[in-house]
Amino acid sequence: MSKFVDNLHNISKASVSSIGFHATTHREKSSPMLLIAGLAGTGVKSAEAIASVNVDAGLVLNGDFKKGGLKRMIKVLGNIPLGVVVNETAKDKLDELIGSGCDFVVFDMRTPVAVLEKEEVGKFLMIEPSIDMGMVKAINSLDVNGVFINKGEEPFITVKQVLICQRFSELLDKPLLVTLPSIITSAELSNLWKAGVDGIVVPPAQPVEAFSNLRKMINKLPSETNRRQAKVGVVLPRYGGDVAGEEEEGEEEEEEES
Repeated sequence: MSKFVDNLHNISKASVSSIGFHATTHREKSSPMLLIAGLAGTGVKSAEAIASVNVDAGLVLNGDFKKGGLKRMIKVLGNIPLGVVVNETAKDKLDELIGSGCDFVVFDMRTPVAVLEKEEVGKFLMIEPSIDMGMVKAINSLDVNGVFINKGEEPFITVKQVLICQRFSELLDKPLLVTLPSIITSAELSNLWKAGVDGIVVPPAQPVEAFSNLRKMINKLPSETNRRQAKVGVVLPRYGGDVAGEEEEGEEEEEEES
């Protein structure tokens, strides 16, 4: 089983037990959002750079790799799970990658459907922000552990990107992760969290201080329970007020006619 998938599920995991009148709800302590370090390749030096920082996973963004290099990275990272973005569409290359010992793979819709049958790794689908919304909802039927939204062209988080994340979060019943165009601010992180994002991928070659600051910002985010309550509060329609208003207008029209 994928360690990264387990950590992702712990974000919103809560156990509820009810015995007689003693009903209790217990939430396991976990990070409000996962922090993933993006890696430009499979060099050992890049693995060593993130092995000492507090991240939840590493993700090789360049699919052009050698199996030996990937295995060395996994050894250097130790308990930090390593994932790979799959660019190869050939089935034999896919089997080689999964056999290398990586914890999870991220692939797009052009990848052979055989990848969905791989149970030994976590499976994540990478989609573009421009994808048809009808197809987004259909992703719920796929045997994948979550969805990655590819970064846009803008070098910062835009209102459009936040709205896209919000819409995807509403349509999907799977965890949602985003690849960032650059290091973000506390306000940008908060808006992504409110929009339903469960994890962020930091661009490659960032200094240790960047990860430390992001971790501090993530730890200051409210709990998942608060996010669910906030979303419910936003979407509840005010039926009562509308009906009352219509009735009052109707009564006024009847008085004018009489």
